[in-house]
Amino acid sequence: MSSPSSPDYDIIIAGGGPAGLAAGLYAARARRRTLLIERKITGGQIALTSDVENYPGIDRINGFDLAQAMHAQATKYGMETVYADATAIDHADGTHRVRTDDGDYRARAVIITGGADYNRLGIPGEERLTGFGVSYCATCDAAFFKDQTVAVIGGGDAAMDEGLFVTRYAAKAYMVHRRDSLRASAILQERAFADPKMEFVWDTVVEEVLGDRAVRGIRVRNLSTGETRVLDVGAMFVFIGLTPNTGYLRGTLPMDAGGHIYVNEWMETEIPGLFAAGDVRANSARQLVTAAGDGATAAIRADHYISDTFGGPPGTGEWEAEQTPGPAAGA
Repeated sequence: MSSPSSPDYDIIIAGGGPAGLAAGLYAARARRRTLLIERKITGGQIALTSDVENYPGIDRINGFDLAQAMHAQATKYGMETVYADATAIDHADGTHRVRTDDGDYRARAVIITGGADYNRLGIPGEERLTGFGVSYCATCDAAFFKDQTVAVIGGGDAAMDEGLFVTRYAAKAYMVHRRDSLRASAILQERAFADPKMEFVWDTVVEEVLGDRAVRGIRVRNLSTGETRVLDVGAMFVFIGLTPNTGYLRGTLPMDAGGHIYVNEWMETEIPGLFAAGDVRANSARQLVTAAGDGATAAIRADHYISDTFGGPPGTGEWEAEQTPGPAAGA
């Protein structure tokens, strides 16, 4: 390993989803020694999406293909990649050490972009049909099921909010909830109950997703009566919570009750040189385009942090040349 005065990298990015890949692109183009650490495949949740239609400038693209293109672009500018699971981040000598299950790496700045995992139902057919009618993002996928009957699973704010978005396209939405009342806020409940396209299915759980290559229905069971039946639907949208991949950082950084990291508008945490972007940060919009924007913002700030803290010419990257002086710089 390098000496304390010479860390392995300028910037380490912990997580290879859209936020991490955008951060890697901007960091590498700033001519910073950049390492991306990803535990699985690059792309995160987007790599599991069959079609992306809401990324500006791209009419339609397979999510896996988009993720691979983003990774290849960042790699072209010099970003390195290691496939390992980050287990801790330590701070000493003004640098940060990222510990992984495959060794430790040290950098002047670290950008945390581990994303979040949607909570699954854990039932037969769910994983197999994810991306083929099973979805965890109405904003991403509702338009694919125009004029169809679908199911929305959950009873909280996210389920009602996303369910209302689904009914902009769907002909009908079964709102399946395991309890006899909603946990959503009063205003969202009022809107949901007033929506003629929503039919609430109370005290009910989903036991199986049916279909070979696409969702054709769901088997549900009433918890009060034990009765089972099949709802004929073309899609199932699941909103039972989201867990950010920040468990290894608990006690290191301030987080909200759900485990999301608090940052400022520059994606800075309370620890100098440590940034968080994308779904791991508090109040994220949890969209591909906003995650990419977060990653770019964090990388730009990390570049300036390194120059300000360790010396060297500020803004050596090509993004600097694209800016113009004044309040509107860096559009």
